Amino acid sequence: MVETLFSFALATIALALSPGPDNIFVLTQSLTNGVKSGIATTAGLISGCIVHTSLLAFGVSAIITASETLFFGIKLLGAFYLFYLAFKVFKSDGAIVLQKEGDEVGAFPKKSYWALFKTGVIMNLVNPKVMIFFLAFFPAFIWEPEGNTVYQFYVLGITFMVVSFFVFSAIALLAGAISSYIKQYSSIGLILKWLQIVVFVGIGVFILI
Repeated sequence: MVETLFSFALATIALALSPGPDNIFVLTQSLTNGVKSGIATTAGLISGCIVHTSLLAFGVSAIITASETLFFGIKLLGAFYLFYLAFKVFKSDGAIVLQKEGDEVGAFPKKSYWALFKTGVIMNLVNPKVMIFFLAFFPAFIWEPEGNTVYQFYVLGITFMVVSFFVFSAIALLAGAISSYIKQYSSIGLILKWLQIVVFVGIGVFILI
């Protein structure tokens, strides 16, 4: 069991560090709103994994992926939610004002940590690719196929959440440090606004195709 979990943790670190929708989203939020906002987003993304773990453990994920209509409906829901987020950013002020932790709220108010947490949770839950990933990745690390698989899936799920949280938090810390240096450039706010739009639209298209 210990060797299996160690191998699983190493695989999770590699996957969490690989460029993908979740860590790119954390990166952009940290650059835009600061380290704490990036960690709040991370907490939301990771919290959604407990739902995917439960669906996997009790066989619901297999049922959903087996139904083309239901699965396509989830994909559409996820994509439209991300396009809606992109539209909200587009309709906001012309530029994003970068703020350090503890700064006064400027012309473009920061999103609350709770709002970022909820966005992270919803993004995770409406992304069917996460469901497919759990369905394909987790069973390979079951150490006792004849034993209690529900328990084993939850152990793997919690391990995945803890490891991913630390990796994504490290990304948030790095991005937050970078943001303090690039804040001096007047045009960076507008660039980050469009970067967020591209990220949201890109993840939405990724989900659809």
